[in-house]
Amino acid sequence: MSGSPAAAPVDGHCDARFAAVREAFRENFAVEDEVGAAVCVYVGGRCVVDLWGGHADAARTRPWRRDTLVNAYSVGKGILAVLVANLVERGQVELDAPVAKPWPEFAAAGKGGITFRTLLSHRAGLPAVRERLPEEAAYEWERFCAALAAQSPWWEPGTAHGYHVNTLGFLVGEVVRRVTGCGVGDALQRNVCGPAGAEFWYGLPKPLHARVAEICVASASQPPPGPEQWALAFPPTGDAEHDRMIWHCYFNPARASGIGSVNTQAWRLAAIPSTNGHGTARGVAAIYSAFLRGGPGWAGPGVRAEATRIHSDGEDRVLARPSRFGLGFQLTQPSRPLGAGRGAFGHYGYGGSLGFADPDADLAFAYLMNRPGLRWQTPRSTRLVDAVHACLA
Repeated sequence: MSGSPAAAPVDGHCDARFAAVREAFRENFAVEDEVGAAVCVYVGGRCVVDLWGGHADAARTRPWRRDTLVNAYSVGKGILAVLVANLVERGQVELDAPVAKPWPEFAAAGKGGITFRTLLSHRAGLPAVRERLPEEAAYEWERFCAALAAQSPWWEPGTAHGYHVNTLGFLVGEVVRRVTGCGVGDALQRNVCGPAGAEFWYGLPKPLHARVAEICVASASQPPPGPEQWALAFPPTGDAEHDRMIWHCYFNPARASGIGSVNTQAWRLAAIPSTNGHGTARGVAAIYSAFLRGGPGWAGPGVRAEATRIHSDGEDRVLARPSRFGLGFQLTQPSRPLGAGRGAFGHYGYGGSLGFADPDADLAFAYLMNRPGLRWQTPRSTRLVDAVHACLA
């Protein structure tokens, strides 16, 4: 079933200068089979675009409303990076201290020298859990973290980088828990979302579940991936240890990537910062705008510059293609630009959701939807970002 502007009305507000963004958003429903989505843009600390439209379910019976929440996948990694930067500014987190300082058990199996900086830049060699875990382990914070603390790295820490797909949120979140004395979800509310007036959660409170959009894994033009597609995505390399690492990145435990579970109550209640942050595009954009502006409780210019400079660049051991990271943030790169600015930072989410800040343009952008594509970068997000920058030109 294809969408259309008539079948998927667009609501919200858009400054006249950014009318092209509204048209690009409408076009996504008309030609890209968008089901439901929202886009929000801040410029100079002011909200200039706040649009939503389509449907919050695969049957297209529930309209997407102003307060509809959705699973943002790895967009949540960028929000986690904002939280960490704020804690660094306050002196609660030391970038160059060993992770084992607040988390002594982490020193096992030769990991005592891994610093928090190394961890945040995807260089710790811990992109997957070695121990085979049952599916429910994704929802068991202490069990998942204990498995990571006990294991040896997959490569020598600091010598290379590889995207910590599902493990980064647990690893960073456990450090946050130990230095703040509260769970990562509570720390996010106290130190980021509350001050920004933003809706974004790791571990969504049950009373809010009725507002959550259903993730629609497939469409008429894009059937769900089967075994053949997964085999093509992760072809054997001939290196058994590497192939085992890649498989464990995505499928150990299976629910860590949310395959088949994202629409369940258990998934929404759990805190899985790498992959199951729930929020609104308005909330994500508001957080990035507040992060750019700084102020009491927020990272200052020095910490922000350190968090968003290149720490890892080049061939990624997990993604098998170039990637670029700061301290938890994805950084813009030619093959996967976040925006027009060379200093743009943020994070894509599985299937095309996106949140980023562009300091050069004093811009914060977020696009969240409920029908993921097959890649991070999709025509839908690209169309919206291009329209924003055209309006700013």
